[in-house]
Amino acid sequence: MRVRTSVNASASPANEQEVKPFVDPEDLGAFNPAKALGEPGSFPYTRGVHRTMYRDRLWTMRQFAGFGSAEDTNGRFKYLLEHGQTGLSTAFDLPTLMGRDSDDPLALGEVGRCGVAIASLADVRRLFDGIDLGVVSTSMTINAPAAILLAFYIAVGQEQGVPLNRLRGTLQNDILKEFHAQNEYVFPPAPSVKLVVDTIEYCTKHLPQWNTVSISGYHIREAGATAAQELAFTLADGIAYVEASIQRGLAVDDFAPRLSFFFDVHNDFFEEIAKLRAARRIWAYVMRDRFKAKQERSWLLRMHCQTAGVTLTEQQPMNNVVRVAFQALAGVLGGTQSLHTNSMDETLALPTEEAAKLALRTQQIIAHETNVSQTVDPLGGSYFVEKLTNEIEATAYGIFDQIDAMGGVLKAIDRGYFRRAIAESSLDQQRELDRGGQKIVGVTDFVEKGRHGVPTLKITQETEDVQIAQLKALKQSRDKARHRAALERLRSDAQDGANVMPALIEAAEADATVGEMMDTMKTVFGSYDGGPEW
Repeated sequence: MRVRTSVNASASPANEQEVKPFVDPEDLGAFNPAKALGEPGSFPYTRGVHRTMYRDRLWTMRQFAGFGSAEDTNGRFKYLLEHGQTGLSTAFDLPTLMGRDSDDPLALGEVGRCGVAIASLADVRRLFDGIDLGVVSTSMTINAPAAILLAFYIAVGQEQGVPLNRLRGTLQNDILKEFHAQNEYVFPPAPSVKLVVDTIEYCTKHLPQWNTVSISGYHIREAGATAAQELAFTLADGIAYVEASIQRGLAVDDFAPRLSFFFDVHNDFFEEIAKLRAARRIWAYVMRDRFKAKQERSWLLRMHCQTAGVTLTEQQPMNNVVRVAFQALAGVLGGTQSLHTNSMDETLALPTEEAAKLALRTQQIIAHETNVSQTVDPLGGSYFVEKLTNEIEATAYGIFDQIDAMGGVLKAIDRGYFRRAIAESSLDQQRELDRGGQKIVGVTDFVEKGRHGVPTLKITQETEDVQIAQLKALKQSRDKARHRAALERLRSDAQDGANVMPALIEAAEADATVGEMMDTMKTVFGSYDGGPEW
C-alpha cells in the first residue's frame, strides 16, 4: 500500500512514498487533535457531520437503477423499495444524458441501453407511476439536461398534488466535472454553469428540501484521477458553484446547505476513509473562512458515496461482491450519508434483479450485523488514518493553489488542466499495473480459464421501438400552439439572461421534449466542441 503525496496535480503517482511498517505520534508533526478533529458533529466535522451519526440514523441506502423504458425502471424501483431500499437513484440512458430524444438519429441503438430512456413529461409520469413523490427521496444522475429533468419532476409532483416544499431529492447537476472527465456536456462551460445557478436559485426559493447540486468526484476518479485529485477537483468545482451563486446575488447561507457531494470509494481502504474525512474538514474551513458563511449547516459537507465501478472485473465476477463489500465498509467508516453498492455483474451488462438485491443486502449486512454503526468515527485518532488525512488535505490545498493561479476552474478548463492531470495519473496507474506493481485478483493473478457463466440482463430492440412509437404519438397529439409558445418563451428567457426554470417547467407541461428544449437553448448558448487539445 502506498500514500500518494505529490502536491502537483499533474505529477506522477509513481512519486509515491512507501508506507512505514507502523506510524508513530511523531509522524503527525504539529498535528493538533483539538483543532483538526473536534467532536463528531462539531467544526470542522472531520469525525462526521452528526454527533451520533449512524447510532441515531443509518445512511440512506440508495441503489442506482435505470434501464429500458420508464415502465421497466418503475418495476425495478418498486422491487428495490420492497426489499428495503430507502431512496431512489435514477440512471438515464446515453441519449437522455446528452440531451437528445429517443427518436434522434444519433440515439439509434442506445435507447434504454445504459439507463432509462426519458424524452418527455409522459415518460417521467410512467417512471414514477404508483410512487408517492411526497414520501420518497429521489436522486437523478444527469448533468447537461439536469434543469429539464428537474422541471419534469416538479411537474409530476404537482400532478400528484405534492407541494414544492415537500419534494425531496438530489439533482447531480454537476456540469463542471463533465468538462474534466465524463464528457457529457452540450453547452460551453460559462452558460452551462449559468444553468446550474438557475436551478440553485429556483430551488432556494421554491424547493427547500431539494439538494440542488451533487458535486461529483466519482467520474473524475473513474477516469483515472488519484484520491487526492478526486478530492481537490471536486471541492474546487464546489467553490466555483458557490462563487457563481454569490455573483448571482444569492446569500451563501440561503443556498449552501443544499449543496451535496458525491465520492468514489476505491480499493485502498484507509486512503478512501482518510479522503472522506479530509473532504469534510476542508469544506468546513472554506465555507466558514473564505465565504464567511454564518450558519453551521453551510459548513457541512454532506456526501453520497458509490463503490468503484472501474474496479469491477469481467473475470471471476463473484470476486466483485467482495470488492464492493470492502469499499462499502470504507464509505461507512468514512462517514457517508448515502451509499450505493455496485452489483457484481455491472461490468458485463445492466444489473439483474438478483445482483441488485445482493448489492443492497451488502449494505444491510454492514448496517445490521457488523456493529460498525455503534461507534462514531471508530478510526478517528488512529496515527495512520490521521497521517493519511493530513497528507491528502495538504495535497488538495496545493492543487487549489494551482487552480487559483490559473484564474479559477473555468480558466483551468480552457487550458486543459484537468484532462491532462487525469490522463497522466491514469497512464501512471496503467504502467504500475503493467510492471506488476499492482495485482488484480482473477485478472493479473490467480487467473482461471473459461467464461464467467453469470446470467445477464439484455435490452432488446423492442424497447427502442416502443419508446420511439410513444414519442411520435405524443408529438402528434400535443397542443401545437401551446408547445410552440412555450419553446419561444424558453428561447426568449435564455436570450435575456433570465432564470430559465419557470420556462422549462412551462415547456415540460406543454409536452416539449428534452431534445427540443436543449436545441432551443443551443440557439442561444451555442455548443461545446471539447476545448483545447492538450
